[in-house]
Amino acid sequence: MSENPQVKDILEHIETRERELADQAEQLRARIEELTRQLGEIDAESENLRITRKTLLTLPMPSPAAEPADIPDHPAYQQILTALADAGRPMRARDLCQALDLPILPKNTEGLRSKLKRLVSRGILVETEPGLFARPEA
Repeated sequence: MSENPQVKDILEHIETRERELADQAEQLRARIEELTRQLGEIDAESENLRITRKTLLTLPMPSPAAEPADIPDHPAYQQILTALADAGRPMRARDLCQALDLPILPKNTEGLRSKLKRLVSRGILVETEPGLFARPEA
């Protein structure tokens, strides 16, 4: 090796620069590994979504609810049907008054019984025994 001070300075500068580049290269390799890992996770999630979409598209469409279309428009009828569905058992007019938070008065129970009979006549409800009303599937 040369004893020339200028050459010696240049060689030291080259060694310093080589170390800097090696450090930068190592940092970039670590970053590439992290980005590769993240890319793998994203690819896996994308594949899961693709499979889910494909599966959902192959499932048969659920049949519409067997709810008859001739339910009277008044909201009380929907409340009655909801209360019967929530109870999951046949109910009497008095029980429905309680479920609907109505005072148990003759006018309320008779009005409710009238609505229940109307729903029975339309085939929306069944009267399993006199005064006991249920949804047909219950």
